[in-house]
Amino acid sequence: MSLKKASILIIIVLLIDQISKIYVKTSFELGEDVVVFSWFKILFVENDGMAWGAKLSDFVSFISDRTAKIILTVFRLIAIVGIGYWLVSSIKKEGSRVLIVAIALIFAGALGNIIDSVFYGVLFNDSYGQVATFLPEGGGYDTLLHGKVVDMLHFPLWKGYLPDWIPFIGGKYFTFFEPVFNIADVAISSGVGTLLVFNRKAFPKTVTTEVTPTTES
Repeated sequence: MSLKKASILIIIVLLIDQISKIYVKTSFELGEDVVVFSWFKILFVENDGMAWGAKLSDFVSFISDRTAKIILTVFRLIAIVGIGYWLVSSIKKEGSRVLIVAIALIFAGALGNIIDSVFYGVLFNDSYGQVATFLPEGGGYDTLLHGKVVDMLHFPLWKGYLPDWIPFIGGKYFTFFEPVFNIADVAISSGVGTLLVFNRKAFPKTVTTEVTPTTES
């Protein structure tokens, strides 16, 4: 798979991701939702941390939330450089199509969320009790590197009380699937899932045959 085709895939994922985020950010108030099906809704939330909303400051108490945010964003920037290098290197080495597609999806998803973290605080005002504006006159809701990731895809496939016999959580109200995510997250998960499920195709073993020299008489 060529670098051109991988780049097209990355651009397509980025466009879908950013268009969906900008639409939700400029059309919904924070916490507002639209039910599409009983098992799927568009729910606008913002993630200021890592996966599942966790923050670095939750684990390292002496670091403030703002410092933790900068550290996380810088880490993401370093990681995206490493993923980009992995992608280009795999293409040059003529890696399998499965591998290159998977890395391209991971790269596109990571870059999509980095755009939010780096720029959205400057590009939009806040969404608390109002619909945000793109490039507001009064400036954005925060400074560079302090943006929040926009999430909107919510799949509450099942809701109800769990049976009492289940340890620790029995009898409690439970929603499956509770997390809210975005297209970038889908791309990352798809890329990682592809590498796990199709590991042998992604990393085929090179079979070498040893040739035994023959002596002519």
